[in-house]
Amino acid sequence: MPAVADFWFDPKCPFAWITSRWMLEVEQVRDISVTWHIMSLAYLNQDKEISASYRELLSDAWGPVRVLAAAEESEGSDVLLPLYTAMGTRIHNQQQPISRDLLADALAEVGLRPSLVEAMDDPSFDEAVVKSHHLGMDQVGSDVGTPTISFEGAAFFGPVLTRIPRGEEAGRLWDATVALASYPYFFELKRTRNRDLDFT
Repeated sequence: MPAVADFWFDPKCPFAWITSRWMLEVEQVRDISVTWHIMSLAYLNQDKEISASYRELLSDAWGPVRVLAAAEESEGSDVLLPLYTAMGTRIHNQQQPISRDLLADALAEVGLRPSLVEAMDDPSFDEAVVKSHHLGMDQVGSDVGTPTISFEGAAFFGPVLTRIPRGEEAGRLWDATVALASYPYFFELKRTRNRDLDFT
């Protein structure tokens, strides 16, 4: 059986999107299987001191995660990846603003009930979002965000990528990431981003 990597994402985050597409590549070249989970940047930052511009950026972030939670409740966790892919392609690759129409189109692409779009304005799904969020984020701490990955007893934020590694390059990066994460005294490796985001 392939080893399981658990991946927490918010569909709003461009870095999680790139890392998620990398993980799909890793599945093709390494003996792993990814299980997908929701986290919420809006929830993570609701009580933090953040800039007004970032607060504004998160103003529409609850809608997609609520729709994902509603879809998971209705159809099971296997629906998360295809729905995330449908949302993320529109949000990141096509640069569409988050809206009711975007979420309705994503649901339609995956063949889900159109009425699930109503969840975007329904805070009753927040409890499920928060529960999923804490399953991942409590493993890595509150000073990081998404992407978050848990694998074989080690959890970590990142890697933060600006381009999607493909094929064996994706596998080598996975091997290096797992090697660092498995060392219990390793915490951070960072440099300033100086590349534009590339979703291709």
